[in-house]
Amino acid sequence: MQKTVSRGPTGGVRNICVYCGSGLGNKPVYAEAARILGRSIAEHGLGLVYGGGSLGLMGELARATLKAGGRVTGIIPAFLSEREQMLHDVDELVVTEDMHQRKMLMFQKSDAFVALPGGIGTLEELVEQLTWSQLGQHEKPVILANIAGFWTPFLTLLDHMRADAFIRKDLEVRYLIVDRAEDIVPTVLKTAPGEPRLTGDAELISRM
Repeated sequence: MQKTVSRGPTGGVRNICVYCGSGLGNKPVYAEAARILGRSIAEHGLGLVYGGGSLGLMGELARATLKAGGRVTGIIPAFLSEREQMLHDVDELVVTEDMHQRKMLMFQKSDAFVALPGGIGTLEELVEQLTWSQLGQHEKPVILANIAGFWTPFLTLLDHMRADAFIRKDLEVRYLIVDRAEDIVPTVLKTAPGEPRLTGDAELISRM
């Protein structure tokens, strides 16, 4: 895999990939955050790349983006097309052979990555992008949307890895943390290619 820096028409961001749950979770704030993010993506003239489903946070996110006039690309493997109920109203719907192809296409089509609350699949997708960034395979922004403190236990685990020297200073895990859905897209745009890059672990952009 070659190092990739994806740029928009003016050297910035065109498409944001959002990882999130196919369920709604047990806090209404999660769905509200997904809707706010969807509207914000559309209002900034950006495109959404997501997992292609119509259920849970994925559905809330995609429908909010479409309702606000944004463009949406859904990418879903064939074996999940019924379980996660594909959203056919999107601008582009890609059905892949497997999860590996899905994740690679989502990477290739996106200029930044956002992790909303979700389950083990969301966690796996997030960790893959963090790993590729850590190993120098891309410089695309990776944002943890820490809605209602959802990602705090994961951040604690990263701190534990760091304390036990499994995350070393010469191989930092690069990400940004945003607490409010309204701040996600502005944070992405601030870290677009050509702007100051990610500055290391646990930088709380929304608290600066």
